[in-house]
Amino acid sequence: MAPASWVTNQSGTIVDSRSAYRRLRCFNLAVLVAATTGLTANASRADDLSPHDLALLDRLTWGVSASSATHLHSIGAERWLQEQLHPAGNPALPDVAKAQIEAMPDVHSFPFDIAVAFEQQSKSANQVTDPEQKKAAQQVFQQAMNDRARQAAARTILRALYAPDQLRERMVWFWFNHFNVHQYKSNLRVLVGDYIDHAIRPSSLGKFHDLLAATVRHPAMLRYLDNADNAAGHLNENYAREIMELHTMGVGSGYTQADVESLAKILTGVGIDTRPEDPKLKPELQSQLVREGAFEFNPSRHDYSDKIFLGHTIKGRGLAEVDEAIDILVHHPATASHISRKIATYFVADNPPEALVQRMAQTFKATDGDIASVLATMIHSGEFEAALKPGTRFKDPAQYVLSAVRLAYDDKVILNTGPIQGWFNRLGEGLFNHETPDGYALTSASWNGPGQMMVRFEIARQIGSGSSGLFKPEGPNPVEQPAFPLLQNALYFNGLHHTLGPATLASLDKAISPQDWNTLFLSSPEFMH
Repeated sequence: MAPASWVTNQSGTIVDSRSAYRRLRCFNLAVLVAATTGLTANASRADDLSPHDLALLDRLTWGVSASSATHLHSIGAERWLQEQLHPAGNPALPDVAKAQIEAMPDVHSFPFDIAVAFEQQSKSANQVTDPEQKKAAQQVFQQAMNDRARQAAARTILRALYAPDQLRERMVWFWFNHFNVHQYKSNLRVLVGDYIDHAIRPSSLGKFHDLLAATVRHPAMLRYLDNADNAAGHLNENYAREIMELHTMGVGSGYTQADVESLAKILTGVGIDTRPEDPKLKPELQSQLVREGAFEFNPSRHDYSDKIFLGHTIKGRGLAEVDEAIDILVHHPATASHISRKIATYFVADNPPEALVQRMAQTFKATDGDIASVLATMIHSGEFEAALKPGTRFKDPAQYVLSAVRLAYDDKVILNTGPIQGWFNRLGEGLFNHETPDGYALTSASWNGPGQMMVRFEIARQIGSGSSGLFKPEGPNPVEQPAFPLLQNALYFNGLHHTLGPATLASLDKAISPQDWNTLFLSSPEFMH
């Protein structure tokens, strides 16, 4: 059904937007055809921003913006790459974005204290005897957990939109998806913010070993894949299997069911404990107890037998077995190949060239799993250069939405991430919403179907026609700030228009209003890629 709103065209005439919508649907058919047949970019003038640099910026960040393009143009592509691969410390967010994050209660509380408080709230709700009051208390508890998850998503979105270290933020999304947890299992809505902020982000450009070890010790992962229930004599193999199948070696890489069982035994006793008092242990086991926040290694739940894991004998001695197993997995050749192929799939192609994957894997092995070095090998390759040509990589929903907002508003910081969270959900890639541990698909074919495209066209209309609630703060009596997306700007005339094919340029010339033009541009096949 066509929207019933009205718009003003560039000559000031009021027109029925249903007519514009019908023209957009015709344009959409051309988009779908062009998206599958490839695109031809026009040549650029020597003093313009080069299509190559714009493509590089778009591929390695959450989208081109006027300020990011100016920065890259001023320092050159190679220096910009080094800034992105090796960001100094934690580059500051804009003050408005930082203030929104600072206002969230989680950022000023210890994760352990948050988990304890929510457990107590859950117990209190369940102890209410009156059925109606109990239902109300449980609803309040669920809403409080929902609010925590929304705040975690808001922090993630604000950093993706405005952090100067854009490549790191792309990798934060990639690694969260790789080490996926689902927010609606148990109390993960309370834990997911700390998981992404403190287990994923710090090592997203560092050593893979540190990243894997951080996820192994995080309560969100231990709860999600049931290792909190894994104990000697009561093995739960879920986490052990996924560590090898998804997180490290990959399917068909040579591990056996016996290896899964051995790793599950190694992981016994690795779990969660939010009680203030230590568990009661035999005197000879007390020195083995490890508690760090909500993480716990309980030696009374651990299988102390010797294990054979991937051909290595691991002596039964407690938590040190876990560290040894992680080291074996990180240095297994299959892990280097699996991780390299997945990164190349994300940035280069649905089926990345095997020669590129193996060069990246060799770098992984030579640098002891240094993620920035693996990325550098990929970025400086001929295969990556070829993948920057127009039409070679289709944006997933998160990349599409965030790149649209970055281009539309640049460094004007949004005040409400709710619309973006809603768009992610509508497009099937909601933050923290993937139920199974394999994460969202990285391939274009998963996101370019007709149903997906029609939702994108509607979101393009919402973003292109106004602020869509992005500048309406949450809370009582909110006042929406005036804002309108400015896509026909210097960046467009000095660079982006050179990347558009004749069909798109012709369609844009027929736009009847700025809103119509914005919608057509954000719906174009060039912007979808």
